Amino acid sequence: MNTKTILNVKTDKKLKKAAQETAEELGLPLSTAVNAFLKQFVREKEIRLSADKYRPTAYLDRIIRAAENEFARGQTNGPFTNKELLAHLKRL
Repeated sequence: MNTKTILNVKTDKKLKKAAQETAEELGLPLSTAVNAFLKQFVREKEIRLSADKYRPTAYLDRIIRAAENEFARGQTNGPFTNKELLAHLKRL
């Protein structure tokens, strides 16, 4: 069963070219980037427009805060060598 469909979107030619070039720089087709955007849009039910490219998403912000709280409570492990890390992960 074919679950794919075509989405026609009108956009500025220069914007499309710039988006294709950016996607290519990241090593993926533009359709993959558009599908990732649509999945995020559906999952989060919001569109984020920002000139601040280093602002974390709400999800990442929650994870960062949780990690900071764990660190403040002394609930962290490490640093590890590679072998120590693998051994630690196997114990979890």
